[in-house]
Amino acid sequence: MLHSRKLQYIDEIARSGSIRKAAAKLNVASSAINRQILALEEELGVPIFERLPRGLRLTAAGELCIEHVRDVLKSYDRLETRVRSLKTPQAGRVSMVSTVGLAAGPLPEIVARFVERHPRICIQLGIDGATTTINPVMSGEADLGVGFNIPATPGLRTLATFDIPIGVVLPPDHPLAAELGPIDLKKVVQEPLVLAQSGMSLRTMIDLILAPLAVSVEPVVETGAPETLRHLVKRGTGLTFLNPLDVVADCRRGELVFRPLADPYRRHQPMKLFARARATLDTATSLFVEFLLTELEELVAELEEKGHVPPQRMTSDVRS
Repeated sequence: MLHSRKLQYIDEIARSGSIRKAAAKLNVASSAINRQILALEEELGVPIFERLPRGLRLTAAGELCIEHVRDVLKSYDRLETRVRSLKTPQAGRVSMVSTVGLAAGPLPEIVARFVERHPRICIQLGIDGATTTINPVMSGEADLGVGFNIPATPGLRTLATFDIPIGVVLPPDHPLAAELGPIDLKKVVQEPLVLAQSGMSLRTMIDLILAPLAVSVEPVVETGAPETLRHLVKRGTGLTFLNPLDVVADCRRGELVFRPLADPYRRHQPMKLFARARATLDTATSLFVEFLLTELEELVAELEEKGHVPPQRMTSDVRS
């Protein structure tokens, strides 16, 4: 091993908040871990953990330390992957965190096709909220993040951006589904609605869309699960607002209909694929990024032809 075991100790304590829990996870005596941490603190001249009644918490120096620790551990993981790939071509691991909607929409099919082509590459797919998707990438726990309305953040670099609007999702037998082109929002709010729950970035966008109307909109159901919204629309419980990627598979099967909103109520969400600014993508991750972008470009092109999304001017750091 090309790094000290104490780096793993620090990382695990930071995650679990306890020497005892870290020792149990690493199968090491608590006293051995404590000695290593005390020795490091003496070497640095500052405490890296604040001792609390119920565990440990990183100090300001500890926050700097854990960033370095995870950089080193991540670099070692990449080295192991590259060494293994000398014996087993295209072996590796890719970790990505996604928002709930994408994980319930097109991502599983894309990941499945990638694994079919590259069975020696393991994909770790985590699910988080829109803004908190940033955290695992910033900390180095995830190689990639993908989601909507991701703010520009120091320390992150955007690999690609797509412009995806929110629209109305209806059952195919609904009278409004027969209308061609964008739908008038005033007609939609006269129907029962099932909406993303408050606090979700999708609901924030929906509230912005509904704000100019002079009527109060009370949904019959609110939920944090996009798949539940799709199921309720199929059952005829109400209409909902989603983006076309969320329902592309359902629309292909004829189970749902997506319609963009007519101006002036149309609003767009930037969908962003991003990574740490200073991190170098290893071979497996680069391979997955190229595959993911190709799949997303094809999906968006299909939606462009249907008039569900505007003509794209996709930006990409990967291919530039």
